Amino acid sequence: MTSPFDTTTNRIGTHSMKWDMMQAFYGVPTDQGLAMWIADMDFRPPACVQRALEVMTEHGIYGYFGDDTAYLDAIRWWMQSRHGWAVEREWIFTVHGLVNGTGLCLDAFTAPGDGVVLTTPVYHAFARTIKAAGRVVVECHLANRDGRYEMDFDLWDTQMTGKERMFVLCSPHNPGGRVWTVAELRGVADFCKRHNLVLVSDEIHHDLVFGGHKHIPMLLAAPDIADRLVMMTATTKTFNIASSHTGNVIIADPVLRTKFAAKMMALGISGNSFGLHMATAAYSPEGAEWVDGLMRYLDGNRKVFDEGMAAIPGLRSMQLEATYLAWLDFAGTGMEASEFIARVEKKAKIATNHGAVFGAGGEMFLRFNLGTQRAIVVEAVTRMQRAFADLR
Repeated sequence: MTSPFDTTTNRIGTHSMKWDMMQAFYGVPTDQGLAMWIADMDFRPPACVQRALEVMTEHGIYGYFGDDTAYLDAIRWWMQSRHGWAVEREWIFTVHGLVNGTGLCLDAFTAPGDGVVLTTPVYHAFARTIKAAGRVVVECHLANRDGRYEMDFDLWDTQMTGKERMFVLCSPHNPGGRVWTVAELRGVADFCKRHNLVLVSDEIHHDLVFGGHKHIPMLLAAPDIADRLVMMTATTKTFNIASSHTGNVIIADPVLRTKFAAKMMALGISGNSFGLHMATAAYSPEGAEWVDGLMRYLDGNRKVFDEGMAAIPGLRSMQLEATYLAWLDFAGTGMEASEFIARVEKKAKIATNHGAVFGAGGEMFLRFNLGTQRAIVVEAVTRMQRAFADLR
């Protein structure tokens, strides 16, 4: 049976970073290539989001946004109904996406030269932002145990020097697709207490969780660390509306909240009306139904991709528990990174994210975006099998 997610929309020539820039970034021809790199999906958002924009354009006046009650209550409803998390209105700040949120946290809670802990390999924008802010990236490596990332707190304890001030957690994990357990989240909380770190928990993928797994918001897993905890969430990844540049920093502790509010005020940060209307519409029963359908479709994509890669000797895809970002391990091929990257880009003509940019431990991986039509995933599998046919 055909799914609405099978509907294709030509994104070439629409100022799409994902499709229009793969030639510039990876040398993959736009007219022949498959764009499976940057983390946005090739699906239109739910109709309720489109209707919200149509109401705005029909009205035709785009002045300053006022009265955010419905917007804040939509966020609160979503967090309570989807994640069992009670959020108060005054905890919520609106930022220009969660990379912006990370930068604001660095500014508010650390100083130049301070160390910031990342569990690598991890989302590459964290390190880029930390370095640009004049802070020091401290890489605490995730242990790859039989194709599954796990935390190694005993080892990480030995790395701390006393100069670290912040821990940035990616939950669920990008690129490994892990949904951290309550025990693991408690371990992170205890680690931050031992080393007096502010914990920034980026939970942008929290809605994109596959059956058999459950995302637990950090504040629920470790309510005792509220005085050092900053939560970050967004509609953008869930509903494929990244260009709205709208995210939320949610802070329960009044002392941290005051510091963050001062930084927002100093930099003149406020939400844009398009993003606020889109988020309000998305966080609704109609949006929830759309997400449920999305996850069923992505689960099918995940199975097609994993089965196809398992048929190529030496390749292994980490089992995704969350996200739509497959993390493919090429170590078993015996190839250097330059060789398998060339095969993927030159022979298969697929643009992917290179694993090395995610930090130590990512060198032998490529990240494939499965948030696209099933036919494109099938085509990618076919191309990969041809590009590595000599291994079969």
